[in-house]
Amino acid sequence: MPSRGQGAIESQSAATARPLVGQGATEYLVLLAIVLIVALVSVALLGFFPGMASDAQITQSQMYWRSASPIAVIDASTKFYSDSGGQLACPHVVIMNTGAYPIRLSKMLGGGTSISQYRERATLAAHNFTDIYLAPGEDACFSGGYPGCVSCSDHEIYFATSSSYSPTYLVLPGAATICNNGSTGQLLVKGFGFEYIETIDGQQITKRQVGSKDFLVKCG
Repeated sequence: MPSRGQGAIESQSAATARPLVGQGATEYLVLLAIVLIVALVSVALLGFFPGMASDAQITQSQMYWRSASPIAVIDASTKFYSDSGGQLACPHVVIMNTGAYPIRLSKMLGGGTSISQYRERATLAAHNFTDIYLAPGEDACFSGGYPGCVSCSDHEIYFATSSSYSPTYLVLPGAATICNNGSTGQLLVKGFGFEYIETIDGQQITKRQVGSKDFLVKCG
């Protein structure tokens, strides 16, 4: 049986231990507040530096267009070019028929405008997009042909903004933004897509594919 003095000591120890429980809870709340502050600062920094946010958006755009169907954009890059007509985005765009049926292109769409022709580099002759036929799994490449542009095929086209270039047969003036001089910035085309003719069991059906995500390409 504990003595009266021993009981007092135990009571005093228990009383001393009680605040430790509250102290632990306080420390937990302080740590939680620090974590929340760090998270808020990180979000603010991502919004403050446009380049960081743009990189994430470009990655999302690339993932979307690579998985699009029946026309996917499997590779894309762009550079700045300026000629007597205005400022252009010199593109390198590779598309693939990821669908189950053959397709024949008829138009490239973007920014509420469209083009239905490209230029053949060898002869500088204009050709209709309907010359481009893609069986399932086949691809085609569009590219600028000016010096310094990345040239991949005879399908020569360019992107421009409506304020910087007049519509022509091989320039799609529907871009919201194009590359800056020095090939910085990004090419942004809203409402990007294609009009095409799909052949199913011998029947030709004209369809449109407009992306639910913007077409974003980092310049450089």
